[in-house]
Amino acid sequence: MRFLLALFALLAPFTVAAAAPDWTQTVTRAPNGAYVLGNPKAKVRFVEYLSYSCPHCAHFTGEASGPIRSGFVSKGTVAVEMRNAVRDRYDFTAAVLARCGGPSRFFGNSEALFGAQEALITKATAFEASNVLPESAPVNDALIAVAKGAGLTDFMVARGYTVAQVNACLIDKPTQATVMGLTREAWEVRKIPGTPAFLINGQSLPLSTWAQVEEKLRSAVAQK
Repeated sequence: MRFLLALFALLAPFTVAAAAPDWTQTVTRAPNGAYVLGNPKAKVRFVEYLSYSCPHCAHFTGEASGPIRSGFVSKGTVAVEMRNAVRDRYDFTAAVLARCGGPSRFFGNSEALFGAQEALITKATAFEASNVLPESAPVNDALIAVAKGAGLTDFMVARGYTVAQVNACLIDKPTQATVMGLTREAWEVRKIPGTPAFLINGQSLPLSTWAQVEEKLRSAVAQK
């Protein structure tokens, strides 16, 4: 027995501690339907209202996505919630497609859409100028046509989806309803001034640059 106790004492320092969770790989769905990256119980909740046709949103995403993951989300202290604030039918189409594949694909799809925004918007503008699709077109027909005309279908196929999967995502009524619900909350309830717009723990930030947001996030984390 003494030998075993001595052996356990020797082995104790070499016990491997449980690995900390990688919160950058955790995506959950909030009650409002928005997707949340990071620890869902994080003490700081950072909300971004976004539009896929908004160049400022694309610029912010390019600046912020890496630093916010490594500096805040990975530590479990900040969770990032993305809420749609749709501005036009290209934006609505892109917002529906960003959700294709569920939580695990959302943030990758979203960032990729912003990365390809300039080319996609150029195609979308040309498509809209052609007047081939009236504003009164049925929603599902319009979404499929806009996705094809703006290059979104090809974009999603390049990301590993089939055309059938893309079209199925586009016409999914619960997804459409979620995007529209988030949009109504943004413009009609919250009354955001534009996109991107930000909240930290429910408080609006009159800011637009990553440097400004980063400072506020650090302050919020420090105060908790």
